[in-house]
Amino acid sequence: MAVIVEELLGLALDLARRAGDLLLTQRPANLEVDTKSSPTDVVTDMDTAAERLIVGGLRAARPGDGVLAEEGASAESSTGVRWVVDPLDGTVNYLYGIPDWAVSIAAEVDGETAVGVVNDPSKKRVYAAVRGRGATCNDRPLRCSARTDLAQALVGTGFGYAADRRAAQARVLDGVLPKVRDIRRIGAAALDLCSVAAGRLDAFYERGLNPWDLAAGGLIAREAGAVVGGLRGGPAGPDLVIAAPPALFGPLHDVLDGLGAADGP
Repeated sequence: MAVIVEELLGLALDLARRAGDLLLTQRPANLEVDTKSSPTDVVTDMDTAAERLIVGGLRAARPGDGVLAEEGASAESSTGVRWVVDPLDGTVNYLYGIPDWAVSIAAEVDGETAVGVVNDPSKKRVYAAVRGRGATCNDRPLRCSARTDLAQALVGTGFGYAADRRAAQARVLDGVLPKVRDIRRIGAAALDLCSVAAGRLDAFYERGLNPWDLAAGGLIAREAGAVVGGLRGGPAGPDLVIAAPPALFGPLHDVLDGLGAADGP
């Protein structure tokens, strides 16, 4: 297992860096933009170009592996390995020239996330984790916040694309905000989770994340000491993701549970 994990980590690092370089240096003056689930859910030609680069590299290096990628690439696995790819997390930020976007690549082995890499090219930060071996940023170890008081916690969150979900999330936010130090909305879940890992955010929660939003960043946060889960002992997933140090996870969980954060659209 150690040999395959090293191979997977090396491949993820290489492709995340190459895709990040593509996105950073080849961005055209006028991006071609389309929409997906709603008029606010956008995809650019650079999302698809980065996905082609990553998926092409994966298939060339490990043709039997499975793939699940945000922009549609999909393949079944014959090796027990599946790659979960977000070629451009934070597309709206990228579209507007806001330097908070990332490339996210995770490798699952027999259904468990074993490797995660998140490349933040604008800030020259490459986050990485291997299950059971800790998390790093630019090869330096990461550790989540040691904060214990929710009232003093800086908490990140995000919003969905559908209007009815946004309205429900706004109601939850209205209940969370008086109970914490402040709220941040960065606009890229992979970077939110890495910020928890690095201690720049004390905690993070969001409803509606997809596997490619969560896989790499969730492993990085977990390996930096955070608890990553859902409500009432459930796993992190589309209903709700909470990432926080052990001392904050329970209090934040209870606030969110009381507000019905996993209910509704």
